[in-house]
Amino acid sequence: MYYGFDMGGSKIEAAIFDRNLKQIWQKRVPTPRDDYEQLLAVLAGLTHEADAFCGGRGSVGIGIPGLPDAENGTLFTANVSSAMGKPLPRDLSARIRRPVKVDNDANCFALSEAWDDAFRPYPSVLGLILGTGVGGGLVINGKTFTGRNHIAGEFGHMRLPVDALDRLGADTPRLPCGCGQRGCIENYISGRGFEWMYRHFNGEALDAKTIIARFEAGAAAASEHVERFVDVLATCLGNLCTLLDPHLVVLGGGLSNFTRLYPMLAARLPRHLLSVAKAPRIEQARYGDAGGVRGAAFLNLTD
Repeated sequence: MYYGFDMGGSKIEAAIFDRNLKQIWQKRVPTPRDDYEQLLAVLAGLTHEADAFCGGRGSVGIGIPGLPDAENGTLFTANVSSAMGKPLPRDLSARIRRPVKVDNDANCFALSEAWDDAFRPYPSVLGLILGTGVGGGLVINGKTFTGRNHIAGEFGHMRLPVDALDRLGADTPRLPCGCGQRGCIENYISGRGFEWMYRHFNGEALDAKTIIARFEAGAAAASEHVERFVDVLATCLGNLCTLLDPHLVVLGGGLSNFTRLYPMLAARLPRHLLSVAKAPRIEQARYGDAGGVRGAAFLNLTD
């Protein structure tokens, strides 16, 4: 059996998946944000509860809102202060007497999608989350690619490409990012960026749902905005596809629910690729909020 834990700032979701990758048990508990020992106790308790349900011992994977240190095994988890700088995989492993795998929650999202029945035939899957920011992950032959420092897939912190600036205007503000840089693409192609772009060009602060509703109703300003946004998104995605050449791209996050996005993006993407390149299939994520815990469980699939 495969046990997955999606450790967020407010809750921990635990789930069991059987050998057919079907979920058979699930539980949510509050995250002990300020007490590391209590956090370990909760994770160990959930593991033992899962063991009791299964009548055996399953493998353990954890998705975190942050990054594991590739050298010393400690965690960078700003939203879970109790785990910040702590060697959680090692300490939990000692308590539950089995290996513990940990990965970034965006990588878990991508892994969950890559193991979908319909998506499994694709050797490489690029997952892109268009939410408050832009996260992502790359899965190759069913396994996440994390890179030297475990930051592979942090696509949101690439800078705006020249073609995007041409579309937006050379005087477009290079917005400051939480990473300390300016002009990172997550400030422009995320859900938050979608709203910023509308406000910047139209002088009106609206949320994404209202903008999309106006677009669906045929409002000129909203229609012009969506065209501009998709042009910028296609430019950024084109750069990623030229670099990584994925067979499949899966979009998650709030903007992934904007279904008109997909045919518009598919029509624009080829112009940003090499002439010999075939555009990848682009699909909406299948698992929504469940993708994190599902992908965490699947960290052990390729062992």
